Amino acid sequence: MFKENLLKDKTIIVTGGGTGLGKSMSTKFSELGANVVITSRKQEIIDKTAKEISEKTGNPVLAVKADVRKPFENENVLNTAKEKFGKVDILLNNAAGNFISPTERLSYKAFDTIVDIVLKGTYNFTLAAGKYWIENKIPGIVLNIVTTYASVGSGYVVPSAISKAGVLNLTRSLATEWGKYNIRLNAIAPGPFPTKGAWDRLFPGAGFEEKLINKIPLKRVGEHSELANLAAYLVSDFSGYITGEVVTIDGGEWLAGAGEFNWLDEIKPEQWDEISKSIKQKNKK
Repeated sequence: MFKENLLKDKTIIVTGGGTGLGKSMSTKFSELGANVVITSRKQEIIDKTAKEISEKTGNPVLAVKADVRKPFENENVLNTAKEKFGKVDILLNNAAGNFISPTERLSYKAFDTIVDIVLKGTYNFTLAAGKYWIENKIPGIVLNIVTTYASVGSGYVVPSAISKAGVLNLTRSLATEWGKYNIRLNAIAPGPFPTKGAWDRLFPGAGFEEKLINKIPLKRVGEHSELANLAAYLVSDFSGYITGEVVTIDGGEWLAGAGEFNWLDEIKPEQWDEISKSIKQKNKK
């Protein structure tokens, strides 16, 4: 659906770009001619992904290790990308963390972990990129990945819900403040898109996925290519008059019933014990 080399000469940083949706979007950007920089906390994973994407597309992919919670590491990614490609044009804040749990079962540390990655990580990197663009008078684009429940909230994923709500408001607030610098900020609110790590933490029990799909009007989960196509459009010059917007891509799930995980009210305490054990075992792998 896109013309060849739509993103040629654009340099795009993708946080959490080594796996899942981040990998899928990075691949699409590279296919469209972009210089892609992927970052995460695990160097071996992003090295493998960078090699895989580059071999597939024939375009350079740079892997730079960073923890988005640490501002100086984000600045290092920016500086390394500038040294390699000359400049940075686009930031995709995709790094995230989430799992289901009754909120009263959460420790302070568990709560902080999600908030630090999702909210603090996003504003840390956005601020670093924004300062660079403003200082050098470079037009910039930020695309943030939020959730359908960022606007309405949802039980059982409260740390994620409040963090994504903050990211959504960051998007809208800076779109108005930074528009004068020719910096655009938009967000995507995906519904269910299966990824190995996140899916195991959100749907660790038998029957969960079927119950979720039955709530979706289109009666299916999303395909990674569908999200990647939307992301490619929003970071391209074809969306040049769109800023401060959030685009929902969820098969109609949000319209059919806000609060993606509210149905977990049906789970009994003893079932939560088994779910918690399952999630902890998967986290150790």
